[in-house]
Amino acid sequence: MINLGVHVSIAGSIHKSVGRAAGLGCTTMQIFLRNPRQWRKRKLNGEEIEIFRESMDREKIKPLVVHIPYISNLASNKRRFYKITIREFITDLKEADKLGAHFFVAHMGSFRGGTEILGLLRVANALNRILESTEKVKTSILIENTSGSGKWLGYNFSHFRFVLERLKQADRIGICLDTAHAWAAGYKIDTKSGVDNLLSDIDKKVGIKKLKIIHLNDTLIGLGKKVDRHADIGKGSIGKKGLGAIVNHPVLRNLPFILETPKTNEEDDIRNLNMVRSLVK
Repeated sequence: MINLGVHVSIAGSIHKSVGRAAGLGCTTMQIFLRNPRQWRKRKLNGEEIEIFRESMDREKIKPLVVHIPYISNLASNKRRFYKITIREFITDLKEADKLGAHFFVAHMGSFRGGTEILGLLRVANALNRILESTEKVKTSILIENTSGSGKWLGYNFSHFRFVLERLKQADRIGICLDTAHAWAAGYKIDTKSGVDNLLSDIDKKVGIKKLKIIHLNDTLIGLGKKVDRHADIGKGSIGKKGLGAIVNHPVLRNLPFILETPKTNEEDDIRNLNMVRSLVK
């Protein structure tokens, strides 16, 4: 069996996400700490954190993955927004650590209004400041690849190498691989040979040991179209063959897999989880 989970809602109270994940049969899970489209309005209190950790211990779900809010932008060309992103990132990372999160997933961001190279330098500068301010934090930061839409960085793993080479604590940074984003960025992963090629590129540019979790998503988008649009497992362009090659790949099969597939209700998660399980050999 593989370590499989979904992104779970924290509606009602953050600890309720654990019960939702357990009810789906998840062995790992991902959450937001707050509304992902707004800046922080309050911090979690001690009681909320204690109840959450007790729930996680009881259900034996691990690793816990926390995803940064969408509003953050480590590459922002706007000085005030950039400073707020760094401040909020530090606060969120510390809070994720208090919850016992193993990984904190973030995107590099968009260099809109500037250049790609300056955007990458801003990402490296921001991460150095974040790492310096969180030296006692155990939660690892994972940078997620992107589809490359608009001015978003992270669609090519050369971006990861550029940033990592400029970090003072690069050992605290890993990679989250999103399969839908990889396909949209031009990585043809609908066969085992295509998956091999992707992993070879990651290894050559960053080092395969940096890869810590997989966002397992199908996509409605054509290869290399640089648009982020997730689809149900096996019903998109990557398809059952490609996703089966991913979950059964000897380099990947022992990593945690998180689904971020479309959903209107719990049945959607159940259907997609079961589809993934059916692909495991």
